[in-house]
Amino acid sequence: MTFDLLAQDPSTKARAGLIQTAHGTIETPIFMPVGTAGSVKAVSQQTLKEEVQAQIILGNTYHLYLRPGLDVLRAAGGLHQFNGWDRPILTDSGGYQVFSLSNTRKIKEEGVTFRSHIDGSKHLFSPEGVMDIQRVIGADIIMAFDECTPWPCEYDYARRSLDMTHRWLKRCIHRFDSTEGLYGYEQTLFPIVQGSTFKDLRRQSAEFIAEQGRPGNAIGGLSVGEPAEQMYEMTELVCDILPEDKPRYLMGVGTPGNILENIALGVDMFDCVMPTRNARNGMLFTSQGIINITNKKWETDFSPIDAELSGPASTFYSKSYVRHLFQSKELLGPQIASAHNLAFYLWLVKEARKQIVAGTFGAWKPGMVEQVMRRL
Repeated sequence: MTFDLLAQDPSTKARAGLIQTAHGTIETPIFMPVGTAGSVKAVSQQTLKEEVQAQIILGNTYHLYLRPGLDVLRAAGGLHQFNGWDRPILTDSGGYQVFSLSNTRKIKEEGVTFRSHIDGSKHLFSPEGVMDIQRVIGADIIMAFDECTPWPCEYDYARRSLDMTHRWLKRCIHRFDSTEGLYGYEQTLFPIVQGSTFKDLRRQSAEFIAEQGRPGNAIGGLSVGEPAEQMYEMTELVCDILPEDKPRYLMGVGTPGNILENIALGVDMFDCVMPTRNARNGMLFTSQGIINITNKKWETDFSPIDAELSGPASTFYSKSYVRHLFQSKELLGPQIASAHNLAFYLWLVKEARKQIVAGTFGAWKPGMVEQVMRRL
């Protein structure tokens, strides 16, 4: 993997770049649709490519490990072959999912033992094991195994957790560097900055991660309930430490406004379940603001969901028709809404990129944040 920094906005820290992977090029800043179990919910791979214009999608180690399982993925030739997605894939290490199973997991230096949410069977995730699993999955970019602390979090717990995450990272790096990909192309390992919302811990973690010299770096443990102002404060602190010539990935963020604000702080990559999860409940993000499509006010609105966008989900179907689909509990409603929301997120980061290249992002951002976050 390589990263070329092409432009930086003169009044903010926003950047435009290119990431080259074995499965194609990614233009940054970028939003990555979440395909937890090898599928972006309610959206086909063809729609992701042709309509959403996704350049990279996510898979999740925890879910793919449990189902379909490593034997199936290895026999298929990896996740790209299994799900038919021939563009880049990133996999989360499964750390967030494992640590969210607070009632069924135990954390030790060796790793984390947990019980499957599917059948209750017992499993161990260790740093070495998670590297091996992600080798089998075959994603272009893989994540180190870390502990994502909850918010709020006691300082002493956050410190102990951070120390263990750093020890686990060294084990991840050793295992990764002593093995090779299984399918004839290179994979890249991203470490993850942790430290909750404590400045000294975040600084310590960012410095430690920067010292590892990996091709890219991630920022975890944010967007877990803390106020947005704290998220931005931690992100700015970390981005000022992480190397400028490596892509920065802020995990699990967020609203359209969150994404624009964090782009301004120097983040290059984002993912979040929000566009598809909210779509299934009738919330549509548009270039003019946020729509609850189930509201009666849209009953006779025959204008398209968002004429500013180019895809069929946004321009072919009227608000009235999509509302009818939700009222009738037709499956097509969430499908249209999901494709539209993802297309909007990709449109938004593409527009941000244009502004960065033009040197006008700083002036453009405040108005766009206000516009896309208002309720219609």
